Amino acid sequence: MLNRILARIPAAYVLRRLLIAIPTMLAIITVAFFMMRAAPGGPFSSDRKLPVETERAIAAKYGLDDPLHIQYLKYLGDVVQGDFGPSFKFKDKDVSEIIADGLPISLTIGGCSMLLAIIVGGGLGILAGLRQNTAADYSVMGISMAGISIPTFVTGPLLLLVFALGFGFFSAGGLTPPLRLSPHNLTLPVITLALPQIAIISRLMRASMIETMRMPHIRTARSKGLGELKVIISHAMPSAVLPLVSYVGPATARVLTGSVVVEMVFGLPGMGKYFVEGAINRDYTLVMGAIIIYAGLIIVLNLIADVLYALLDPKVKYD
Repeated sequence: MLNRILARIPAAYVLRRLLIAIPTMLAIITVAFFMMRAAPGGPFSSDRKLPVETERAIAAKYGLDDPLHIQYLKYLGDVVQGDFGPSFKFKDKDVSEIIADGLPISLTIGGCSMLLAIIVGGGLGILAGLRQNTAADYSVMGISMAGISIPTFVTGPLLLLVFALGFGFFSAGGLTPPLRLSPHNLTLPVITLALPQIAIISRLMRASMIETMRMPHIRTARSKGLGELKVIISHAMPSAVLPLVSYVGPATARVLTGSVVVEMVFGLPGMGKYFVEGAINRDYTLVMGAIIIYAGLIIVLNLIADVLYALLDPKVKYD
């Protein structure tokens, strides 16, 4: 089976997608670099007024006294070598070190949230699709509408108030000593971030399951005397899950990069929190590093989602 899958995914296709990612990343870096420089203020404009000689020395230290195109070319050369430069606001720390500290936290929260959303949302959507226009269907759709309508900056504090401050089941925020993630401080952020995705995935799976169960190949499978459970698992699910695969790739990237509110509410030092602080403080290198990492994740996850089609749909060909 693995050989058949690999045969449907030529190496040339993957290589072509990776080559296309190079100009895409270059465009993202270029636009972000010049947009940040065009914004009013600078990394040291919020500090107290410094003597002119001191300002010039700081600018020379970070290369901010060079012409803008020279700064861009220098930064691009450093990024190609894997060097995101020093942070302007976090003293004595490189952006690479900050990313190494914050990215695992964001990936853990986002990955667990997306896994929970796929399991719970997919299960609810399948149930609603198989029980269309019943109480189960209406209940799932009602829950999903609430999940879509209520933003995370509302559900987060509510969960915090009830389950952390009220019952004391979970941590109210931060990391458990010695500064590590654990179920005590991970559960509420994961649930908060997963709720909107559970709602969206359940609606998506419901619609896909309803459509799939009316297809001719399902009627053919039933006419051959197959049991309903086998028809659903072997014949309906591979087709019904295809729209979910299309959604999960970009959605996972959005969850990984969109945990800013959750990290701020629960006091977790992930990439989202560093990104916000960097944007507020005009920390050019930190914001650029976060943008590059996020863009890379989006490109890779979209590629994985496209490749997964070959596993689920034999009709998909990558020529």
